[in-house]
Amino acid sequence: MMYPPTRKDFISLTLTDPNCHIYNNGKHRKQSCWRKWKQLSRLQRNIILFLLALTLVLALMSYSHISKQRTGLSKKEDWMEMIDDGLKPAFPDVNLKPVVGPDSMTEVKGPNIPIFQKPPINKRIFPNKRGPPSLQKNGNVSLTFLVARQEEVQDAEEENGDKQKKLVSWRGAIIEADQVTEPPPSANEKDAAATPAPEILAGSVPVTEFAEAKQWIEKELSFNQNVDVNLFETTIRVLGGLLSTYHLTGDQLFLNKAKDLGSRLMPAFKTPSKIPFSDVNIGKGTAHPPRWTSDSSMAEVTSIQLEFRELSRLTQDPQYKEVVDEVMKQVHKLPGKHDGLIPMFINTNSGQFSHRGIYTLGARADSYYEYLLKQWIQGGKTEDELLEDYIEAINGVKKHLVRQTGPRKLTFVGELSHNRFSPKMDHLVCFLPGTLALGAHNDLPGDHMDLAVQLMETCHHMYTQMETGLSPEIAHFNLHTTDSNDIIVKPADRHNLLRPETVESLFYMYRLTKNPKYREWGWEILQSFNKYTRVSDGGYTSINNVRDPENPQPRDKMESFFLGETLKYFYLLFSDDMELLSLDKYVFNTEAHPLPIWPTPPK
Repeated sequence: MMYPPTRKDFISLTLTDPNCHIYNNGKHRKQSCWRKWKQLSRLQRNIILFLLALTLVLALMSYSHISKQRTGLSKKEDWMEMIDDGLKPAFPDVNLKPVVGPDSMTEVKGPNIPIFQKPPINKRIFPNKRGPPSLQKNGNVSLTFLVARQEEVQDAEEENGDKQKKLVSWRGAIIEADQVTEPPPSANEKDAAATPAPEILAGSVPVTEFAEAKQWIEKELSFNQNVDVNLFETTIRVLGGLLSTYHLTGDQLFLNKAKDLGSRLMPAFKTPSKIPFSDVNIGKGTAHPPRWTSDSSMAEVTSIQLEFRELSRLTQDPQYKEVVDEVMKQVHKLPGKHDGLIPMFINTNSGQFSHRGIYTLGARADSYYEYLLKQWIQGGKTEDELLEDYIEAINGVKKHLVRQTGPRKLTFVGELSHNRFSPKMDHLVCFLPGTLALGAHNDLPGDHMDLAVQLMETCHHMYTQMETGLSPEIAHFNLHTTDSNDIIVKPADRHNLLRPETVESLFYMYRLTKNPKYREWGWEILQSFNKYTRVSDGGYTSINNVRDPENPQPRDKMESFFLGETLKYFYLLFSDDMELLSLDKYVFNTEAHPLPIWPTPPK
């Protein structure tokens, strides 16, 4: 049986406006609205036209302002004007400019660890020439250099389509710390972990960022916590950051905080030998060595002197200087050195070297050599024992640890283990070219600078010979001519932690030689950081494999030294102002915090 199709009834509804038929057909709509317009008086029509024109002008102005922010100020003149004029220095007593990316005026929400952007392009020549006369070519030195370098990567970066620009910010390390995917710190570690602000502040930050960080330190940062902290790390990062920020601002708040922290670290020195323990509870006033040993590493006990000495000078309290000077005096006369080279560990009970026979300028020993020179410079070049130990140590390095590779004759610093040489060099050793150059700048032997130039070349190759353009944590060097590769990287050593040592030395080498190639090398490294370690929604991450550009295996972790050191040295490297934190006025601690060189006492 066939059924007829179901009947469908429709209701038609027409909506109309009695004054203007906006829902009717187009022709009728135009005619009705036009009649309504003609019915208005001339004054009414003029007022409406004026308001429409004003709205259009305001909209265009707003769009232009937003567009300039989002495009990062596409002209380098605008970029310079923003840095020089648009933001005022947070530190009134010194000639510092804010460490900003081109979009520094944009308030960023959410995790705010920034992308360090390349400067914008514009080839116009500026009359404002800064920097040394030999490099005053085509206007501003750093921009001339950076424009040339940018053109090489412009197209590739634009293909990424990621136009988001973020400000280098301490907030990403503190306020949004709970948003990272790293496992949270334990209850005892939580308060200590939330103290990177003093480390980062000693750079140069925008005024609003500085005010926010200062308020956090004033209202939230308390050292009265039942927590164990590492004496060395806390000294170089937090104490050094507070002291440096005090000098750059003159604000008593930072000195008061530094004094509070310094006094809480003093129990670490209450040992039978006066060689400090590695860990101290800043709330209870107790200290202890690591659970597995009674030793402290040499780098840790001999790389806290700059900070404690400066704290004594500022507070007129000699106790801080006395305890760290005592450590240096004991190390100066200890048996067991090898032509100035020291073992990696020292026993806090006996005060004697332990694990003898192993000598390295890498982990556990590196900053001992750095602080020998820098203490001598800090104190006005009057402490002869420090200088003697430094020169003897460098001679020992040249005698026992310096070798050349077979293929390219690259000079590197290896290690010595019970009189057996190992062609192994940590990335940490790349601090040495900068330290050698600083010594030569302070009238030490000229061959120190020769070695600095050679080692800087090698540290550069540790980046360029990797597929990602980023250095591994540890490199082994090829001593034979049968292989074309200078550098061998073992699987366990392929990670990159965003370390600053090479960029640090590039800063020293450029500042002291004016050779533009060191800037170019720094620019290449920065591009590799941006390409392989930058996180799309803000920040940077360590990676596991510098040899695999397709999958560098991000670790989802950014150490605070990337903000406190690496980016700061990039900023100083690219600055034209050769007096910005002058190396004749400041000495940088091993965490990149500048401390003043003391006036030479009258003879």
